[in-house]
Amino acid sequence: MKQQDAVDRVLEQWQRERPDLDRSPMAVVGRISRLAALLDRELDVVFERYGLTGGEFDVLATLRRSAPDEGLTPTDLAQSTMVSTGGMTKRLDALERRGLIRRDPCEDDRRSIFVVLTPQGRALIDEAVVAHVENEERLLAGLTKRDRDRLAGLLRALALGLDRA
Repeated sequence: MKQQDAVDRVLEQWQRERPDLDRSPMAVVGRISRLAALLDRELDVVFERYGLTGGEFDVLATLRRSAPDEGLTPTDLAQSTMVSTGGMTKRLDALERRGLIRRDPCEDDRRSIFVVLTPQGRALIDEAVVAHVENEERLLAGLTKRDRDRLAGLLRALALGLDRA
């Protein structure tokens, strides 16, 4: 017998109560939503080890991979991490207080600033990202390389479709 997950049980309940409904969207979106919550919980364990929230990790990682020396504007960071500018300000304030980033004025436009990793911030993200990738590997251990590639492709197609919408 096929192993059931929580979404299978929800789908069975809807089948019983509303057999006229096409439940196939629920099977996909329900699992993605459930996985997002489960993954966030598992990822947060590693971030907390480094004194970071998931959002703070995201900011440091974005700076490290996108602009390790010159930095990014807060607006660029907000767009890259899909967070509001107000939410970004809160993250930047916390990271700056801890000495992980600094805000440098733009030489060409004194009204603009660039967010730059400090040496301490760079060292922390370089260490944390290794633990993060090891954790992701652990979380995906139940999938073969082929399954991972196929799943990544399907999720990419879904994300591109949603981005266009």
